[in-house]
Amino acid sequence: MSYLPVSHDHPKLWLLRHGETDWSRSGQYTGLTDLDLTENGVLQAEEAGKKLSGLKFATVLSSPLTRAVRTARLAGFADPEVVPYAHEWDYGEYEGLRSADIRAKDPSYLIWTHGVRGGETLQQVADRADHVIAKVLDSPSDPPFHADSSAQRNVLLVAHGHFLRVLAARWLDLPPVEGRRFVLDTAAVCSLGWDKKTPAITGWNV
Repeated sequence: MSYLPVSHDHPKLWLLRHGETDWSRSGQYTGLTDLDLTENGVLQAEEAGKKLSGLKFATVLSSPLTRAVRTARLAGFADPEVVPYAHEWDYGEYEGLRSADIRAKDPSYLIWTHGVRGGETLQQVADRADHVIAKVLDSPSDPPFHADSSAQRNVLLVAHGHFLRVLAARWLDLPPVEGRRFVLDTAAVCSLGWDKKTPAITGWNV
């Protein structure tokens, strides 16, 4: 991780994608459009909270968008720290479209390689993801959140599908395009940690 802080306490970063929205259900690109959860999305968020209930988090972070903040609260984290730059990919002119709609005009289209028109580049999304990772690595709790100072620090980030996939690639020190290899369902729980001192995926799409 040469692009990130050299000295840190090797925290474990837990990821939670927001629950279902009308557009995630229909497969429409949902970037900055501030949709709320569906009834099913509410249930998904509550179920995700059960998966995380046995963990103690030093910090809970959230995208500023309603679907993420509400997912955090429904999962049992009433007051997450809102991180303005943890929002979803700005899809520009493709907002609200489905990738299938775009491929009907250009069969070779893939967002990871073709990008979007009038929105963010993949590199801009990756730069924001790097910023989140740096914040996680550079922000040990004060005072220590465990009596046992040797315990690993847990951080939770509630955000969005494409953004979290890019962030996972960057955690592994991979090019952001490799986020295409990490399928992520709504309200899925993932964890990023370490194999000794090597960044690793410790759980995915749970």
